[in-house]
Amino acid sequence: MSATPPEPPEETVVPAPRGTRETREIAATMNLALRIGELLLSSGAGASDVSAAMSNVAWASGLRGVTADVMFTELTMSHQPAPEEPALIQIRQVRYREVDYGHLTAVDHLIRDLVEGRLDRAEATSRLNKIISTGHSRPRWSVTVALGVMGGGVGMVLGGDVLVVAVAAAAAMLVDRLQRQMGRRRLPTFYQQVAGGLLATLIAVGVDSTSADVSPSLVISTSIVMLLAGVNFLGAIQDALTGFPVTAGARILEAFLATAGVVAGVSGGLQIADVIGVDLGRLDPGAYAIADIPVMVVGGAIAAAAYAFSAYAPLRALTPIAAVAAVAIALYAGAYNRGFGIAWSSALAALLLGLAGYPVAARARIPALVVVAAGITPFLPGLSIYRGLTLLATDSSAALLAMVNAAAIAIALSSGAILGEYVAQPIRREARRLESKLAGPRLVGPHTARAVNGLRRRRARNRTPG
Repeated sequence: MSATPPEPPEETVVPAPRGTRETREIAATMNLALRIGELLLSSGAGASDVSAAMSNVAWASGLRGVTADVMFTELTMSHQPAPEEPALIQIRQVRYREVDYGHLTAVDHLIRDLVEGRLDRAEATSRLNKIISTGHSRPRWSVTVALGVMGGGVGMVLGGDVLVVAVAAAAAMLVDRLQRQMGRRRLPTFYQQVAGGLLATLIAVGVDSTSADVSPSLVISTSIVMLLAGVNFLGAIQDALTGFPVTAGARILEAFLATAGVVAGVSGGLQIADVIGVDLGRLDPGAYAIADIPVMVVGGAIAAAAYAFSAYAPLRALTPIAAVAAVAIALYAGAYNRGFGIAWSSALAALLLGLAGYPVAARARIPALVVVAAGITPFLPGLSIYRGLTLLATDSSAALLAMVNAAAIAIALSSGAILGEYVAQPIRREARRLESKLAGPRLVGPHTARAVNGLRRRRARNRTPG
């Protein structure tokens, strides 16, 4: 009996390796998306917005099967065209950059042009290189002046008189110059915050040493506003609400560390005052008063527009930002005076910011983030964080109350602004449809250029086989 011949081994199908040219194309697309994500994240954009922008860039460049992830200071993109093929992964570290809303606006336009087919990847890369290599749109001294104006506007919001407003403006400019010099020597942010808080407190000590009748607590509160990490805290809450808890936790820690530096600086200034024999009396950390509504409205509009200017926002955006901030702070003051709590008043104002920010940003041709971030500036969530950390050493119950209050304000502002964005987008879409219906038939040409672009895309899809 003959032996049964062995069965031939199963044929193993080995996928053909990707060509060098294809790999280079994929790597170039991922690199473009990562560089755009880096600029967005360093400009204060939320992790969900950065991840979506990176995915949109890859999709518009013809790359499918891409995963984008955001981890505070690290961006990751991976591409796996098939389950049996190895994935290509690129990682990019996010370097801290000075916030530049002008560059952010230019990148926002770049993404829109790429997605709508007006640019290819090579043209988008060339434009991005030009954006990044171009310096700021205005001289640095003008930013210092704008921060002084912002400090004066915040002094008006907090109920300060003319002297307090002037001291707040001068302190903001001096602190900015001091931190600028320390930044050139690459000192960490914590030490820059300590120095800023110390300088602001010494200015308050100097004012109290004169015959001026002014509250040292209010002078300190208005002088350190620009140092407080309220906007970072808002970004952390946004990341937590949109499903990025790790990034949110890192941002919260960064905000608390920056505020702790301010507390240390203020404490050092008070110790110096005690040594030289200047009695500031009983200080109330984070103290402020509610000004009259017209003064608050004007001060809030000035503070928001000045902050936008200091962040290099386009000049065309300053007036709309001031108008939106004025209306929002008027709503806040009106709700607060009618018995709404500070958290609910903040939420209503932020909801209005989100609702108005979307159409205003579209009209001004800027990202909605610029409108919302600048408009939230006068609401000062960082002041409650400062108050809570300062009271930890003296009154634990008051400190806990202040920290809970700070968290409530930050959550109210973030959730209100995000909800406003969610509601504004479908409202704007339905308004366009209604406008199209009310306009009636056109005898020559389409309703808008957008209709032409949409028609071209539909025809191109219909001509594509399969």
